[in-house]
Amino acid sequence: MKAIVHNRYGPPEVLRLEEVAKPTTPGSGEVLLRVHASAVDQGVWHVTAGLPYLIRATPYGLRGSKPRVRGMDAAGVVEAVGPGVSRFRPGDEVYGTCDGAFAEYACAKQDRLAPKPPGLDFAAAAAIPVSGCAALQALRDAGRVRAEQRVLVIGASGGVGSFAVQLAKAFGAHVTGVCSTAGTDRVRSLGADEVIDYTREDPTDGARRYDLVLDIAGNRPLHRLRRALTPRGTLVIVGGEGGGKWTGGIGRTLRALTLSPFVGQRLLGLVSTQKHDDLRLLADLVEAGSVKPVVHRTYPLADVPEAIRYLRGGQASGKITVSV
Repeated sequence: MKAIVHNRYGPPEVLRLEEVAKPTTPGSGEVLLRVHASAVDQGVWHVTAGLPYLIRATPYGLRGSKPRVRGMDAAGVVEAVGPGVSRFRPGDEVYGTCDGAFAEYACAKQDRLAPKPPGLDFAAAAAIPVSGCAALQALRDAGRVRAEQRVLVIGASGGVGSFAVQLAKAFGAHVTGVCSTAGTDRVRSLGADEVIDYTREDPTDGARRYDLVLDIAGNRPLHRLRRALTPRGTLVIVGGEGGGKWTGGIGRTLRALTLSPFVGQRLLGLVSTQKHDDLRLLADLVEAGSVKPVVHRTYPLADVPEAIRYLRGGQASGKITVSV
């Protein structure tokens, strides 16, 4: 089968399209998935580059002598099921995450999959898992969002941000989205009550305060983000760029967690997961029309390196998906 293989750390060009052995026998609790679509996010670049260096000590960064197939988001059709699988059977259309999704076939744990929303094509479904779950867990679990709260979403036009705006509205919050000039119309169309163009206005100048701030893949200093919070507000840092080569954006999250016990505000970082119940909830919200995945552009499997370069260029509004 064809797959995108990662042999060494470096720029996107180190990812190569190669012929590799097709997985044939799913393990206990796994299904063999014929992948039709995947997606890219900032995490794919970080693992490809091995930056910050701390990522090389994580399960995603560790590599043995054999090449690794990259990719996590997946949407496709179940081809076979392993022992103990009760949720799916061959022929089911599903979406979720698995290791090695940049390939024609992959083995996926049933607990990380859910039925694909019937009204979506595979590319749109593949846009949901990583970013949709991150947005949901940032709002519901870390942020404890409630109806009528004022929520600020910094990075509102990106993959996670586009879901966060819609989900916050579904939870009944008053939502302000922050993005560049090019993304303002898109964020407004997602349901944001207000939109701030950060090239013209600083959303963290303290003029307005919010009950919950989501800072997505940002690099603003912690003291500036705190200025945008009410005295008892909550900050949730979702990813992050910048920082040094060793900890990168993770350093800012660690500082937030260290400071949080000593101030009135809750300062948190998010480590999201993709699990069946949350994927099922997101699918239900899509079917109800409350959430719609935003696909900015779709690339063929061979062009995954170009898809990552485009993402890093900061031009994407929504998700970049990969057709397999």
